[in-house]
Amino acid sequence: PGVDLTESAPPDNDGNAQVQLFQDDTRTSKDGIAWMTLFPQLFIRPVQQATSASIPLVAVDVPPPPGTKVGTFVGNSNTELGEALAKQLMKQPTFNCANGGQIMIGTDTPGLPPLVARNNGFSQVIKQSCPKVQLINFDSKQTTTDNFDAWSAAVKSHPNALAYVGPGSEDAVSLAQIERQTGKHFLAGADDLDPVALQGVKNGLIFALIDPEHYLKGYIALTLLAEHAQTGKALPQGWWNPGFGIVTKANIDQIIARQQSAASRYAFFKPIIQKELADPSAYIKPMSAID
Repeated sequence: PGVDLTESAPPDNDGNAQVQLFQDDTRTSKDGIAWMTLFPQLFIRPVQQATSASIPLVAVDVPPPPGTKVGTFVGNSNTELGEALAKQLMKQPTFNCANGGQIMIGTDTPGLPPLVARNNGFSQVIKQSCPKVQLINFDSKQTTTDNFDAWSAAVKSHPNALAYVGPGSEDAVSLAQIERQTGKHFLAGADDLDPVALQGVKNGLIFALIDPEHYLKGYIALTLLAEHAQTGKALPQGWWNPGFGIVTKANIDQIIARQQSAASRYAFFKPIIQKELADPSAYIKPMSAID
């Protein structure tokens, strides 16, 4: 109550447009800004200017860009997300790495720190448990069409791979569509909860999705900014890791129901939100620990 919230986003994934929106917000939302971008390198100077103007900032999902003085970050341990995806893969009855083989890893935004960390976590688990397996990394592209084309080419060129996985949101969408179109079933998994990917889990096309729980991160970030603006309560300094979820056939109906609306999401996350906000110290680590 009492908070005037403005949400901004460009119509497509345009880094320069995101920078312009952020700079516009620094003129209209001086009480606080929470932001997420896939182009952190473009935000170094705009963020420096915002902190110099004493605008409270909270980075969400992607760590604040290097060389800036943002003291609060709300995001997952992306290494843990990657580890979780690997562990779910190894639980699949048809997965057998004893004799080696290949796993295709498509990354829709190569070099983006959270995705790099997810791939590192995934790769570490696989290398420890399946030392004979070859991990093949490639650029699976960001846009829907390009991602589908990249994965289609990967599946055609490596038709006998043990699994096809990706750390980004588009990957499971494309993989599920390829399975539907070709009639070929393979082990596919990824992160994030695109509705098409969720349906892929329900239909048995995707073995698991690792859920970064974006709603939870956004809720916590905006609550911190609202409390700071209204009461002067200091923003917690450091990395707030709210945790993550795992979506499989076992809980897919519950997750699909949760994702129907803002109200259903809030009903699901409310006890988690209350628990975390009641004891911030249990979830905060130094920025240097971000993985």
